[in-house]
Amino acid sequence: MRYGHRITHIAAKSEFLLSDVLRIGIAGLGTVGGGVIRLLSEQEDLLTQRCGRALAVTAISARDRNKPRDFDMPDATWYDDAVALAQADNVDVVVELIGGEDGPARATVETALGCGKHVVTANKALLAVHGGALAELAEKVDRTLCYEAAVCGGIPVIKAMREGLAANRFERIYGILNGTCNYILTKMEEDGAEFAAVLAEAQQLGYAEADPSFDIGGIDAAHKLTLLASLAYGCQVQFGDVFIEGIEDLTASDIRFARELGYRIKLLGLARRTDTGIERRVHPCLVPLRTPIAEVNGVTNAVVAVGNYAGQTMFVGPGAGAEPTASSVIADIVDIARGLAMPPFATPYSKLEEAAARPMDLWQGAYYVRLTVLDQPGSMAGITAVMAEHSVSIDSIIQRGRAPGAAVPVVMLTHKTEEASMTRVLREITALEPVTERPRVIRIERF
Repeated sequence: MRYGHRITHIAAKSEFLLSDVLRIGIAGLGTVGGGVIRLLSEQEDLLTQRCGRALAVTAISARDRNKPRDFDMPDATWYDDAVALAQADNVDVVVELIGGEDGPARATVETALGCGKHVVTANKALLAVHGGALAELAEKVDRTLCYEAAVCGGIPVIKAMREGLAANRFERIYGILNGTCNYILTKMEEDGAEFAAVLAEAQQLGYAEADPSFDIGGIDAAHKLTLLASLAYGCQVQFGDVFIEGIEDLTASDIRFARELGYRIKLLGLARRTDTGIERRVHPCLVPLRTPIAEVNGVTNAVVAVGNYAGQTMFVGPGAGAEPTASSVIADIVDIARGLAMPPFATPYSKLEEAAARPMDLWQGAYYVRLTVLDQPGSMAGITAVMAEHSVSIDSIIQRGRAPGAAVPVVMLTHKTEEASMTRVLREITALEPVTERPRVIRIERF
């Protein structure tokens, strides 16, 4: 093991009684786990001053005990089994950084709460799927379940919504919740490159996993949106109610056409309460170039909360990385050390609403539609006839040049219409003989 920073043994802190030390067990020593240990060491005096008590790592666990790491923990008890760490008598707070919605991560958190320990986690998948049951358990045993690091890494959006904006009813929550997708879309625009080439580059740079499906498919963003929606609207954690589309089918031509029309494409997570239920959706959007969210590029994340009193508040920052995410983990630990506690989703579990999910078919808005059509007489007449039949009108259209008999791109922006109507239009247009490829459709959001 390569030695670097050291966490001082709690016995050396003679100025503190044992009860003055918050004993921390860390399950998972990957990028974030290592960042937490380094931060606790480097900011030790500052944290002690701000907490009024010492913070000490007394137990650690990971899959591979012999893996080289850039920190040394000679005074912390090693546990091969994270569940055993969660049961340890020398731990007050269990920090779960294992990952995954089930398996060891879930068992560790459930065991820790069951043993009367506080829990800090960065695991959005676990909380999006099991957050309700875990919140109920935490409240039953009068312990805290904290997850600032689970949503947008280093951005303190959970604390801001739960505390700083507590007086507001949230009219809308939306944002860029996945840095990998935002990086890919930014590079596609800057370089004019296709999706596959930029994804490969992102993987080489460490911005995308070897299996990027959770990121590019919108699942990661949907996990985060699930938590934000529950927090904002006091509703049950319902990941299965999120409408999800990823970015894997976007092309460089879509990026170019969007720019020409005055838009930029972003993968957004959006939530709001409506008369027909809670709307939760993740999908690519065309957003006007002049809007602040359009200017958030690269791996940066952003969350916009619209409150009925505070108005629009935007939080921008790093959505991942060892140091930013560790900062959020430590923020939760500091709250626990100070004795601060509240329900995980701001509202007590028993009061969380079983809100209906708003059907996506009821969404209304404008659309970007890219068709590939044979350049022959009557081609557009058939398409516009289908649209007129379903009361979908065209706002603008791009069709350049002539290539008689060949397939050419046609891009249209529609006026506001209902998702169900647009779905019927697309189904019928796809079946027309001049249309040679499945239409590419992107919803437009004008904030």
